[in-house]
Amino acid sequence: MASNWVRPAVMVATAAGVAGAIAWAFWPQPVPADLGVIAPGVLEVTVDEEGISRIRDVYTVSAPIAGKVMRTPLEVGDRVAANDTVVAVIQPTAPAFLDVRSRREAEGAIAAAEAAVTLAQAQVTEAQSQLDFAKSEAGRADELMRRNIISERTHQQAHLEVDTAAARLASAHATLEVRKRELERAQAALIGPEAMQEAATGENCCVEVDAPVDGEVLKIVTESEQVVPAGTALVEIGDPVNLEIAVDLLSSDAVRVPRDAEARIDGWGGPTLTARVRRIESAGFTKVSALGIEEQRVKAVLDLVDPPSKWSSLGHDYRVVVHVIVDRQEALLVPLGALFRRGANWAVFVVDAESRARLRTVTLGARNARHAAIVDGLDEGDRVVLHPSDRIADGVRVAARDVEAL
Repeated sequence: MASNWVRPAVMVATAAGVAGAIAWAFWPQPVPADLGVIAPGVLEVTVDEEGISRIRDVYTVSAPIAGKVMRTPLEVGDRVAANDTVVAVIQPTAPAFLDVRSRREAEGAIAAAEAAVTLAQAQVTEAQSQLDFAKSEAGRADELMRRNIISERTHQQAHLEVDTAAARLASAHATLEVRKRELERAQAALIGPEAMQEAATGENCCVEVDAPVDGEVLKIVTESEQVVPAGTALVEIGDPVNLEIAVDLLSSDAVRVPRDAEARIDGWGGPTLTARVRRIESAGFTKVSALGIEEQRVKAVLDLVDPPSKWSSLGHDYRVVVHVIVDRQEALLVPLGALFRRGANWAVFVVDAESRARLRTVTLGARNARHAAIVDGLDEGDRVVLHPSDRIADGVRVAARDVEAL
C-alpha cells in the first residue's frame, strides 16, 4: 500500500520544485543602479578654456646696424642685467671679391689718385715759392716807402700780393689733403675679404649689444653666426616674475564674465592657482577650431593672485586650463548624470522607500559640468538614479550598487 502513494508524492514534489525554480528564474529581479543623494551645496558656473602663461613685458633685442652677428654667448634661461650683460656682438661684414674688370678699375683709380697727389704737391711748392717772392717784394716796398720813393698805393699792393700768395698756399695744402684722401678711398676699393681677419682683431672692430632690462633670456632668435640687416631680431628677454595668463574666450562666453571675476588655473602640472580677470579686450577675432569651425574669440588677460613662490616653476608660453567663475550660488544640487529629457522637460528617477524608481519631472536653474541647481521637483535627501539604463522605468525595483554623496 505504501508503495502506491510514495511514487506519486515524489513526482508531485519534483514538479513543484521545478515549477518553483522556473518561477524564481523568471521573477523580476531588482535592477542594479548607482544612486546619488540630493543635498545642498555651492554651485559654481565657470567658463573653461585652455590658455597660456606669458610674461607681461617681453623685450625683443634687435641688431642696431647691419653686419655679421657672432654666435650668441647666452643660452635660454640665462639671467641678464640691464646695460651690463652683452647679448650680441656684431662685426662689420666682409667686402665682396673683385672680378678682373673691377680690380682693373680700382687699380686705375689708384694710379689717377696718385697722379693727382703729385700734382697737388707741385702746386703747394709753386704756391710756397710765390709766397716767398711776395714777402721779399713787400720787404723792399717797406724800405722804399720809408724813403718816400714809392706811393702808398704801391706799398699796399705789395702787401696784398703777400696775402694773396698765402691764400694760394693754403688752398694748395687743402687740395693736397683732398687728393690724399681720394687716394686712400681708391686704395680701400682694393681691400678684399682676406683683410677682415686682421680688422676683426682690432680694438674697435665690433659693436656690443647690451641687455635693455633685467630678466632672463626667453628665446634666441638669431643663434648662429650670420650676416644680418639692421633691425633683425636677436634675442627675447623678459622677467619671469612678471607673469600673466592669456586665454581666448568665445565671444558669447566673454560677455558673461563680470569685471574682476575670480578664476582657477590648473592643468599646468602644479597646484591649482587663483587668478583674477584684469582685462577683456573689446575687439574680437576669428579663430578656426580643431574641427575646422570658424569661431569668434575675445582675448582675456588674468593676473595671478597667489605669491610667486607657488608658481615659480610656471614659465613663459606654458599651457594652462582656465576656469573663470561667472556665477556662484547655494542651492540643492543634482548630478547631471541623473538628468534626461522627457519631452520638453527635464526628468529624473527617484528611488522611493520601497526601492522602486519613480519618474519625476524637475525644474532646473544654473548648471555646470557636474551639477545642476534644483528649482522644483526634488527635496533634500532624495535618492536619484545615476545614468539610468533602458532597463529602468517607472515602478521598476532597483538595487543600490553605489551611493554618491554630493
